[in-house]
Amino acid sequence: MTRSLEKRIAVSVTISGLERLYGKDLSGVVDTARVAEGAGIHQIALPDHLAIGPNTDAYPYGKFPLPSSEPWLEPVTTLAAIAGATRRIRLATGVLIAPLRPALLLAKSLATLDVLSGGRVDLGVGLGWQREEFEASGVAFEGRAARMDDTLRACRVLWSQAPASFESPSVSFRDLWCLPRPVQEGGLPIWLGVRLDERNVSRIVEYGAGWMPLGLALEELERGTQWLRRAYEGAGRDPDSIGVRSMVPVALDARGRVDLERTLEAVPALRQAGVTVAAFALGRFVNTRDEIRPFLERLGRIDA
Repeated sequence: MTRSLEKRIAVSVTISGLERLYGKDLSGVVDTARVAEGAGIHQIALPDHLAIGPNTDAYPYGKFPLPSSEPWLEPVTTLAAIAGATRRIRLATGVLIAPLRPALLLAKSLATLDVLSGGRVDLGVGLGWQREEFEASGVAFEGRAARMDDTLRACRVLWSQAPASFESPSVSFRDLWCLPRPVQEGGLPIWLGVRLDERNVSRIVEYGAGWMPLGLALEELERGTQWLRRAYEGAGRDPDSIGVRSMVPVALDARGRVDLERTLEAVPALRQAGVTVAAFALGRFVNTRDEIRPFLERLGRIDA
């Protein structure tokens, strides 16, 4: 067992399946967030793609789950709309492709969202996997990991200092006031959606509040959380402060349909493995808008 089991696991819902669930009325995601808040859901998360190209074979987690024609709402803009319609639920990106955004713009837009939401933003970031998306943005695909480091370090400086100065190979500035600062002390919590290796563990220890694994078996997940705990301890950080947000593996019935109750049976084991936030992709579990409220209300009753 990797962590104390005294604290109840939190629940996060990623808004997905937009075309099937909302059709042309994509503003329905704001209503979904409102329902989620009423159901006691801890966090709403928005994924990120500026565009999808025809070649999705490079997706590193198996078959890409959505068609290229699926709409992708820009996450920071959408979370701003959700912030105005809610009061408590946390607002997450999961994941935002950080190397595609200029550091100053990213720092400003997220600090603004945090201020207007009363300090409810969780920044989940990743490197991105689609070369075409980078090239169309005029951003080099190669070197994106180093640029992500520079961008996030620069954001942390901009969120904590005024005037702020920063120097790195890809981001540099001197004596800038980038206000307002985030409401959350120390800036936004940064969660990394990365596969664990020595370099990524170092990233999480340096500037991360949490880890967002994807597609890992329970044993791999537990080994990863143990690795992070040891690394936190070695760096003088409190290992109990690590957040781990993991998608709950979907269980199917004999006909190959999603079985929600069997799926929820996995949550206690995830918690014992060190997961602090159990994540569910909305479009994986519901087929119509009428099913959204019952699904969210069931998640709100998870007792694990």
